[in-house]
Amino acid sequence: MKISVVVPAFNEERLLPGSLSSIRAAMEGFARFGWKSELIVCDNNSTDRTAEIAKGAGAQVVFEPVNQISRARNAGAARAGGDWIFFVDADSSPSVELFVDAADAIRAGCLAGGSTVAFDHPHPGAALAAGSFIFCEAAAFRETGGFSEELYASEEIDLFRRLKRLARRDKRAIVILHRHPLRTSDRKLRLYGWREFFRFVVKTVVSRGGTLRNRKDCFVWYDGRR
Repeated sequence: MKISVVVPAFNEERLLPGSLSSIRAAMEGFARFGWKSELIVCDNNSTDRTAEIAKGAGAQVVFEPVNQISRARNAGAARAGGDWIFFVDADSSPSVELFVDAADAIRAGCLAGGSTVAFDHPHPGAALAAGSFIFCEAAAFRETGGFSEELYASEEIDLFRRLKRLARRDKRAIVILHRHPLRTSDRKLRLYGWREFFRFVVKTVVSRGGTLRNRKDCFVWYDGRR
């Protein structure tokens, strides 16, 4: 068994070192099962030291020139040689216990999964970070076509809808791990506040998801503020 850990990164020089250090430590959990693993960082057209930091941490680095989370994740997955792909955001720090729980779920026969999240400073908007950690069987990911490149946000929700159809067909499970939540940054909530997110949600509902296909509407993810 081989696991590929994919980290999409856009101008993440501040948080990436800590994140990659945590991911490396967490990947040791796979070795407990005799599994191999690899770390892949997709530099999503960064203008800072993101790629340099990733290379220094021993990660494989791929480059995606179009600034879009879906494309960055797909580019990283295209390089992945593992039987399973783990997607971890560059501002997140998984624990070895979380990766071991995911490995246990894989051994139990699941098709894909995610995790609850925890912020350093708890906030009622924590659910907004639910897509920070995703894992799925590589064959299933490719069968679904990967992340939709029509979407600039909520691409993980769209992917899970398609994965759930495969899971029903194959009588397998989609799991959400909760014993060891993913630790992730609360910077978006600190930089923009819950009112900005509330307006975005309302506009998304009114537009029937139209905002998710417009990069300008999804500025919170793309304006470069860090």
